[in-house]
Amino acid sequence: MSKIQSNLGKTPTDSALVELNHICKFYGEENNIVKALDNVSLTINSGEFLSILGPSGSGKSTLMNMLGCLDKPTSGEYLLDNNDVSSMTSHQLAKIRNHKIGFVFQSFNLLEYATALDNVALPLVYRGVKTKERREKAADLLAQVGLADRIHHKPNQLSGGQKQRVAIARALVNDPQIILADEPTGALDSKSGAEIEALFNDLHKQGRTLIVVTHDVSLARRTPRIITIKDGSIISDKMTGYQPPVVTTE
Repeated sequence: MSKIQSNLGKTPTDSALVELNHICKFYGEENNIVKALDNVSLTINSGEFLSILGPSGSGKSTLMNMLGCLDKPTSGEYLLDNNDVSSMTSHQLAKIRNHKIGFVFQSFNLLEYATALDNVALPLVYRGVKTKERREKAADLLAQVGLADRIHHKPNQLSGGQKQRVAIARALVNDPQIILADEPTGALDSKSGAEIEALFNDLHKQGRTLIVVTHDVSLARRTPRIITIKDGSIISDKMTGYQPPVVTTE
């Protein structure tokens, strides 16, 4: 059974952006070992929009950390854009995260004392981008997510949906290859959640690669592909056929 499960999610292709090969992540020692990920293999192509679905304790957060280069596997191989990141040092992984991955979290993770503009521009500081250039890019991204009139507002002056838009703009500022979103609508009301979903659909149409990690079945069904994880193994990988609604303006 485990052999069958390990092949789910695996669709070999020369254009794979993400390729996990027999990834295991174990915690503990000897008789008290927890198998957070157990022989997981997975391929994600550039431009895909998918969800990783599972309840608490399923291993989805560990898988997210692995995909986001926040953790390293106990065994197995992780190829990101044809580079083996599974054996990289912490410093090398930090560079990968800063250049290739944009993160969106349920709790937003914004600096409370900083404006929306400065929050979005922050990742560019670590790349040595000059002040004028990073502020211009941050302002442009905030305009793209509908917050042109909120660039000087601090988080306590923004709604939950607006905070998440700031977080999405920040995730985009380094032009990453992957947007990795952890329960991105979990802290939002239904209206704000729908607006964030619409924004993700727009990013997908632009060719962005988006991975949403969630326990919300209804949210997962509104992505074109669902990977379901349970007890550290992929138990299902299917295309949903979902097409976002076409928005018309009169």
